[in-house]
Amino acid sequence: MEKKKTLVLGASENPARYGNIAIHRLLRYGHPIVAVGKRKGIVDGIEIETEPPFIEDIDTVTLYLNPTNQQPYYDYILSLKPKRIIFNPGTENPELQRMAIAAGIKPVEGCTLVMLGVGSY
Repeated sequence: MEKKKTLVLGASENPARYGNIAIHRLLRYGHPIVAVGKRKGIVDGIEIETEPPFIEDIDTVTLYLNPTNQQPYYDYILSLKPKRIIFNPGTENPELQRMAIAAGIKPVEGCTLVMLGVGSY
């Protein structure tokens, strides 16, 4: 299986949050992770950054922020030039999806956890 460097945007130390569950699951499937969230922390050895770092060769951005909270990250996400942005349930955002398409980035409305489970990640 191809390893896809993934940015988890909306990462959290709270084990009840999907951003936390996604980090564990992505790691279990062997994908390299970068985590960005509101608060610093560590999840399964991955440091949660509060300042978005520059990352090269990012394959996927998976969103765990509602559309309003995504807005400050628009330029950052697009600057990474990922192959795709996964809009997990509750994060669907037509504005960012249009911007992604215009930048040659594929928007995917789906669930990272389900995609991993069924082998379509």
